[in-house]
Amino acid sequence: MNVEFSSELWFWRGPAPWHFITVPDEECRDLETTAAAVSYGWGMIPVTAQIRETRWKTSLFPKDGRYIVPVKAGVRKAEGLDVGDVVTVRLTVEF
Repeated sequence: MNVEFSSELWFWRGPAPWHFITVPDEECRDLETTAAAVSYGWGMIPVTAQIRETRWKTSLFPKDGRYIVPVKAGVRKAEGLDVGDVVTVRLTVEF
């Protein structure tokens, strides 16, 4: 399953600070249909993510009825991303 969307990069200050992009509602509904078949616990969905030319393996986190994509520092640096940037994300669910 492939999903593509544009959304804003945001920062979470929690005990382990991290940057995320929230998957829009429509794409979340599509992802929910495959979650039961691929989730390895806590509702996490393994994916290969891509922003511009950078690809990486990660897992979508369920949060408040939606999914969020963690965006590590190497990706942000490689693509020149900062909080508030709206970026296009491509996700491939790993079965």
